[in-house]
Amino acid sequence: MKISAKSRYALRLMLALAMRGEGENLSVKSVADSQGISEKYLEQIIPVLVRSGLVRSVRGAKGGYHLTKDPEDYTVGLILRTVEGSIAPVSCLDDEVNRCARCKECVTLDLWEQVDQAISNVVDHVTLADLMDKQRRIDARRAAHSAQRGNC
Repeated sequence: MKISAKSRYALRLMLALAMRGEGENLSVKSVADSQGISEKYLEQIIPVLVRSGLVRSVRGAKGGYHLTKDPEDYTVGLILRTVEGSIAPVSCLDDEVNRCARCKECVTLDLWEQVDQAISNVVDHVTLADLMDKQRRIDARRAAHSAQRGNC
C-alpha cells in the first residue's frame, strides 16, 4: 500500500499551517515555495481541506489559510481520510459492513483486517502537534550543526 502524493502533500500543507502559529494565515504560494510542491497541485488539495472544515480561508491583503482547530486535534488519520476517503488496504474493508460476497470464506480477510488495524493504530495516534515537535527538533539540530560549522 502506498500513500498518494496528494495525501503526503496535504499532510505537509497542514504541518506548515500548524507551524505558522495561531491566527496567522499562510498563502498557498508560500507553502509551495517552502515545501517544493507545485502551487497548482496544492490549489487542488486546499478546497478539500476547506470543505471538510479542517482549514479556513481568509480573503484580503493578510489573507491565506489557517487551521480551524489546535494541532493536537488533527490526527494524521483524519487528514489522510479527508483527502483519500478510505485508507483500508483492500476495498472490501472500505465500509463498516463488509459487502464482499466471499467474506465468509475468505482466507486472507483476517490478514487484511490486521493490516488495516495496524495502519489505523499508527495514523490515528500521531497528531500535527507530534509532527510539529519532531520538526522543531530537526530544525534545532540543523541550526546547531550550522552554527558549529560557522565556528570552524
